[in-house]
Amino acid sequence: MKIAVIGSGGVGGYFGGRLAAAGNDVTFVARGANLDAMRKNGLRVLSALGDMNLEKVQCTDDTTAIGQVDIVMIAVKLWSTDEAIAAAKPLVGPDTAVVSFQNGITAEEKLLAVYGPEHTIGGVANIAALIEEPGVIRHNGNMASLIFAELDGKPSKRTQTFYKACVDAGIKTELADDIHTRIWEKFVRLVTLSSMTSLCRMPVGPIREDPDTRALLQQVMTEVINIAKAKGANLVNDIIEKQMAIVDGYPPTMVASMCGDLRRSYRLELPWLAGMVAKLGKELDVPTPANQFVYAALKLFINGRPELAQV
Repeated sequence: MKIAVIGSGGVGGYFGGRLAAAGNDVTFVARGANLDAMRKNGLRVLSALGDMNLEKVQCTDDTTAIGQVDIVMIAVKLWSTDEAIAAAKPLVGPDTAVVSFQNGITAEEKLLAVYGPEHTIGGVANIAALIEEPGVIRHNGNMASLIFAELDGKPSKRTQTFYKACVDAGIKTELADDIHTRIWEKFVRLVTLSSMTSLCRMPVGPIREDPDTRALLQQVMTEVINIAKAKGANLVNDIIEKQMAIVDGYPPTMVASMCGDLRRSYRLELPWLAGMVAKLGKELDVPTPANQFVYAALKLFINGRPELAQV
């Protein structure tokens, strides 16, 4: 398949790298030092599932130089969503599918507004990965999967073809019956893990073992679930127990990417995660005190470490 990956960080670099290594025609859209390193040295992926060293990759910062593709994978940080959607326009032909593998719950609406259902599919990426240094992706743990589907849940040639390409690349992949619900399920875990690992500056192991931080973790999760239900997500009755079991199964050293961004004084996706839960809570009249607390506690770090920060 011909695939363009817009955003070549942890998510785009890892899954794009696997697809490229399997022989697909993959072009990475990147910028800055990461693009320079990929042009010079290719792409390295360090992973417990198998390291990769792609000595030469197709990469650019100009989507007009790529041509139309079969799949556009959007994997940028959430503040760059609109820019990425606009950059995808030269890549979209009559049969092109555009899929966001970003965090959050807003990308599909934005894609539909620009490209309509004929070019939009829904997606979920489950992975803990980051740019260790320009041109090098570090995958933490063993979790690495893609879930995607047409928004109406119906099978299609393009999703089946992309599914086969992912499976052939050794990527754990699922075609979902209800991608909307799967997006909300990930959002539940994502907000919970990003909030707690960032707030505590700790990996998930100690957080879930301490009774007080575990209680706060579960409160954050419960509030996200209440928002999801209020927005019409078709969640199972025992969703809290199922999601807590998943969290309990994570490697104890696992941290959310937002915690890594906080540690490195990078910009945070907080407004689209706990901040979004707090915002929707006000709009829907659903109490979200724990998420409001998380948002307030981390808000001053949204644009990086403030000059007056004491830690």
